[in-house]
Amino acid sequence: MFTIRKPRAAMAIAVLGISAGLVLTGCSAGTPQAATTYDPDEKVTLNFAFWGNDVRAALYDEAIAAFNKEFPNITVNSSFLGFPEFWEKRQTEAAGGGLPDVMQFDYSYLRQYSENNLLLDLDPYLGNIIDTEPLTENILGIGVVGDVTTGIATSTNAWGLYTNPKLLDQVGVETYEGGGSWDDYAEWMESVTAAGSAEGIYGGTDWTARIQNFELQLRAEGSELFSDDAEPGFDKKRLAEFWESGEEARADTVTIPQQRLEEIYPLSGFDAAQTTSELTWDNFGAGYLGNLGESFTELGLVEPPVTVEGAKDLYQKPSMLHTISAKTDHPEAAAELVNFLVNSPEVGAVFGTNRGLPASETQLEGVDLQGLDAQIGEYESSIADRLGDAPPVPIIGAGTLEEKFRQIGQELGFGTLTVDEAVDQFFNEMDVVLNQ
Repeated sequence: MFTIRKPRAAMAIAVLGISAGLVLTGCSAGTPQAATTYDPDEKVTLNFAFWGNDVRAALYDEAIAAFNKEFPNITVNSSFLGFPEFWEKRQTEAAGGGLPDVMQFDYSYLRQYSENNLLLDLDPYLGNIIDTEPLTENILGIGVVGDVTTGIATSTNAWGLYTNPKLLDQVGVETYEGGGSWDDYAEWMESVTAAGSAEGIYGGTDWTARIQNFELQLRAEGSELFSDDAEPGFDKKRLAEFWESGEEARADTVTIPQQRLEEIYPLSGFDAAQTTSELTWDNFGAGYLGNLGESFTELGLVEPPVTVEGAKDLYQKPSMLHTISAKTDHPEAAAELVNFLVNSPEVGAVFGTNRGLPASETQLEGVDLQGLDAQIGEYESSIADRLGDAPPVPIIGAGTLEEKFRQIGQELGFGTLTVDEAVDQFFNEMDVVLNQ
């Protein structure tokens, strides 16, 4: 989720700071192995790693059980962590040459791991073991770095604003209708917090702790986080303005206090039923409902606040990809697992939109778009006029910078950093990451 206890945060800073440099000088992948058909009589064990929660873990267990009906001799040992911890472990493994055979992968790390030869070249397997017919050229292109395919997108998603109708009804406040200005959203959160104060219910979480909300504003202004050449699209003044925009809400505890978030970790304020809204990727809905429990049967999903009217600030991105370690001993078996997780209708039926709207036509056929799944599909159709071109493949170190941004957001929430100190910290980190 989005919060992390202080001791773990300190460890994350140390690991990310050290291992980023190790990855950049990391292990060579060597020559890609030629693709052959997997021998079904060969007994193989694969390690598979993903980030998520108990809800997603149960879904993967079901998907892997379906995979094993078709491939009984491939044993899949799966493991999962929260998002920050997942990447801490991958960075450490990358430095030591021990990445899992198959990984759920985030777009922000794809360039870094690909350019350092840590991921298997999948091109020899495309159209062979990995079926490409159900995937459009645009979808296949998502996983290409430097003319080499190193990842296959499982699904797409878009940034949105979730609301909790049951909690809003409980405190007697109308739902946020979507859009509007950031000030409109802040005022709505203030009304919810005032109405729910006796019950410990807040309007939302500090939106300035998420780099995606900063990116959304920059895109509306015609800029971006980073160009393809790793040039930042903002200066210190613009970043300070963004973090300052949340100061009043933090000081007046309009947003849920950081200390409270620490106490409920690994849940966020939203899926702990303590906040009535959350800005996030639209595929988080299934996890939220799973964590909220049976008494919560629906969520609201509307477009986020608007910085500049008419701007093409939103975009569809791969909610995640699947990749294979360049050092796997079983590339054909690993490719079979990736193909199944990306293309199987059975997997579509299992996950619904938990990983986003399936990118594969055959997997989408397995999804019964009802309830929240249908709602996400309708939401992505509703924002068509706000959808612009996706940004370039994230720069090397994008994941490290996103994590640093989140950690600084925590410190701002605790009041242990001023905005000026936060800006200096981020620019110092950015200088290290972009110039190593």
